[in-house]
Amino acid sequence: MSKLPHTGTTIFSVMSALAAEHKAINLSQGFPDYDCSDELKEMVNQAMQQGHNQYAPMPGLLQLRTAIAAKIRSLYQQTINPDTDITITPGGTYAIYTAIATYIHPGDEVIIFEPAYDSYIPNVLVNGGKPVLISLSFPDYRIDWQEVRRKITPRTRMIMVNTPHNPTGSILQEEDMAELEKLVAEHNLLVLSDEVYEHLVFDGARHLSVLRYPAIYKNSFVVFSFGKVFHNTGWKMGYCVAPEHLMKEYRKVHQYLCFSVNTPMQYGLAEFLETPAHYLELPAFYQQKRDYFLELMNGSRFTPLASQGSYFQLMRYDQISSEGDKEFATRLTKEFGVAAIPVSAFYHDGKDDHVVRFCFAKKETTLEQAAARLRNI
Repeated sequence: MSKLPHTGTTIFSVMSALAAEHKAINLSQGFPDYDCSDELKEMVNQAMQQGHNQYAPMPGLLQLRTAIAAKIRSLYQQTINPDTDITITPGGTYAIYTAIATYIHPGDEVIIFEPAYDSYIPNVLVNGGKPVLISLSFPDYRIDWQEVRRKITPRTRMIMVNTPHNPTGSILQEEDMAELEKLVAEHNLLVLSDEVYEHLVFDGARHLSVLRYPAIYKNSFVVFSFGKVFHNTGWKMGYCVAPEHLMKEYRKVHQYLCFSVNTPMQYGLAEFLETPAHYLELPAFYQQKRDYFLELMNGSRFTPLASQGSYFQLMRYDQISSEGDKEFATRLTKEFGVAAIPVSAFYHDGKDDHVVRFCFAKKETTLEQAAARLRNI
């Protein structure tokens, strides 16, 4: 009997396949259409040529974990022990699953905010947990912390947060972190913080990582992705950071899920992180893409919502059509040659605010061609 009887093919695969079938410009799935750094590729290639092609240590290459700890200390003023508190993983989605598999027992409740990245709910269900779903307020996608308090029960084990947020591009604010800190203290909750877009924060805002808040971090797993920030999603490289007492249990599960992660890529990434400019330049790089896409969309009948982070831009289409977002996204792909993601796909019940998500992590020529088609609708 299926553990996920109501789960089918993800909307990302569906829309990308539809885009390929109709030769549409694919602004749906979240990956760049440009290559990663030649310098990083050369560093990985050198590691291969130097013979670093066998298993890495189970927690990850110490050289890479040390570089990550230095980055965390510089960015978030948090001292992390690279030996005990960091585990390298095959991507951020894997890191999220492993945290849930480690600590969620049958019947445990996990608070999840919707719209939610599509792996969260299945990860909880397949481990016997109960997702407790709370909608973010539309159209600013903020958390209603009073609603969170009403949903907490004696079975609540974990709360999941995502900043910058996929699919909405919203970010957590200081008042959100203050509320989260209170709940962790009052209910001894575990926090699973998905921060894979940590460097993609715009307009001078700070990324408020859980790592900045010791009272939250002591109960937290914090997940990051190299693929999302360094333009190599196909490498499936990420990491999880957690206090030693939590990470000790996490590694028990990790060692039997994959044991270790791609060795030459770990050497290359460790060397790449030695130059902070490689990640410090990312906010400006992606803000320029966001701003350019919005400029190109001037004169269209789409209405942009605020995108404060990530590489996604939500657009309302109520001035164009009253049809549901899945129908609209399908017609957009087939008739106008641009693929987007319907945001209702990120809700368990298909809540439809008539909004679609575009990925702007694309070449300027791609954005120009897509926007030209969208302005004609």
